[in-house]
Amino acid sequence: MDGIETVETVETDAGTARVTWHRAKKPRLVLAVSHGAGGGIEARDLQALAAVLPGHGVSVALVEQPWRVAGKKVAPAPKTLDVGWRGLWPTVAKPGLPVVAGGRSAGARVACRTATELGATAVLALSFPLHPPGKPEKSRADELLGAGVPTLVVQGGNDPFGKPAEFPKGSHDLIEVPYGDHGFAVPKRAPIDQDAALEIITDGVVRWIASLG
Repeated sequence: MDGIETVETVETDAGTARVTWHRAKKPRLVLAVSHGAGGGIEARDLQALAAVLPGHGVSVALVEQPWRVAGKKVAPAPKTLDVGWRGLWPTVAKPGLPVVAGGRSAGARVACRTATELGATAVLALSFPLHPPGKPEKSRADELLGAGVPTLVVQGGNDPFGKPAEFPKGSHDLIEVPYGDHGFAVPKRAPIDQDAALEIITDGVVRWIASLG
């Protein structure tokens, strides 16, 4: 059946990482996706993608950076995150399929910074932190625009790290999750519920992956 789950640990120069596989029965692509600086692979969007995508021929590799595996509460510097990601890349590329590099928040930045170097087919940037909250002048747009491969941004309409309208024009696609915050949570008073918000994410990613050819 689709969504078969296996877990592997991977030694990297930044420490031991962990990859939780949700495999498609007949995969044509791998989505390797990591968490942000304040949470793990239990994030609602990552879990939704892992549940849905295997049914569409995409094996999902949920990646836990070494600092998370070690039980630390604070993420290390971006360069160290990149080291961990580079070290586990051979594991997600091992099936010999095209790999989409993905991540949420800090993980999205890592995917963008390393996509060309690692040979990623595309980048999925969930809740890309365009700037620190309240500091739009400290833009990280260069990381996004420099990914060098087809890129999809999925952004909450109320994300304090960058609302969809703040994103620069570029070759990337962008899907807005109305009323969503940085974790894609929607308020109870919103006209869409949480399940509908997650469906916007999964449906959009399925369509985008299909368009990659």
